[in-house]
Amino acid sequence: MDKITRKNSFGQWISPINSQLFEEQVKTLKLDVYTKKLTTESFLKLLLFAQLQEVESLHALSDCLFDDQLQKAIDLDSISISQLSRRLNGLNPDLFQRLFLDLVSQIHVKTHDTKLVMPLKIIDSSTIPLSLMNHKWAEFRKTKAGVKLHVRLVFMEKGTSYPEKAIITTAKEHDRNQLEVMIDDKECMYVFDRGYLDYERFDRMTDDGYFFLSRLRKNAVIRVVDDFKLPEESSVLSDQMVLIGTPQNRAENYFRLLKVMDSKGNELQLITNRFDLSAEEISEMYKSRWAIELFFKWIKQHLSIKKFYGQSEWAIQNQVFIALIVFCLHVLAQIETRSKRKILQISRYLRAALWKPARVWIRKIESKGIP
Repeated sequence: MDKITRKNSFGQWISPINSQLFEEQVKTLKLDVYTKKLTTESFLKLLLFAQLQEVESLHALSDCLFDDQLQKAIDLDSISISQLSRRLNGLNPDLFQRLFLDLVSQIHVKTHDTKLVMPLKIIDSSTIPLSLMNHKWAEFRKTKAGVKLHVRLVFMEKGTSYPEKAIITTAKEHDRNQLEVMIDDKECMYVFDRGYLDYERFDRMTDDGYFFLSRLRKNAVIRVVDDFKLPEESSVLSDQMVLIGTPQNRAENYFRLLKVMDSKGNELQLITNRFDLSAEEISEMYKSRWAIELFFKWIKQHLSIKKFYGQSEWAIQNQVFIALIVFCLHVLAQIETRSKRKILQISRYLRAALWKPARVWIRKIESKGIP
């Protein structure tokens, strides 16, 4: 990140957004053809500001334009709530999704020299509840509505984690249906929970050369083929080669089953098709799942997706992708400054120095004194 810059902190924070890609998409999708006031660029900046400041509604967002610094940043001095609503509900989410994926590719480039034996990619989903009265298209129970955010998270050794792929479906969608969409890299290790259990797919992944680590249900039918010896000091309870499933629904390949204890003293059964790693290494890999739990916790607590600004499917998707863009911008700031600060701290300092010169924010997250 440039140390000498005349940008304010907000301008520096959003600078990784690819302006050329953005302009091409706006032109291709004809988003500004009939626009007189609220351009797509101004709207994007306004939504990023809203997510960063956790603005609770479009009414509140409209009121925020009383701030002359915000007016200058987005080149807009006022906007009606109806205009904001029309933009949010009518804007194709493909635009924000493409911007999100471009930021992901930038993170890839900046972390490609991290020496990992095999990157971990964690797959999971989280349901975001919606009002059934206002979102009937997202009904999944008689009295409930919601969408489900399916995420593939890259887990780095030094603690940096970032969403690499995101799919938004209605909450009715079963996790297993998205597994094949999420798996496309043979140079990594996929980690996911028992919600994705599917013996036939485990066979297919193994035959196709994909590595995985998951959790087996307690009532799973297991036939032990071999017992592997464990070191005396090992925290793993057992390490076995097994066949899984009943004669009617059985996997054809041999798998490795580890029994471990979690932090609460519960016994877990871990299933994998990796036989080249130690039992301790496999156990540690599964512990990395906490990263995606923290990610979903961050998304729900610190970004404005608890209360959505619109009711249409596009409005919901737009707001979720903006939230993902915000997270990626924080990760890029963390990487480029080599900051040891947590994402939450980086976000707090940014809010505090939003309209101050960028060097103030940069030096703070670099843990340097501010002259």
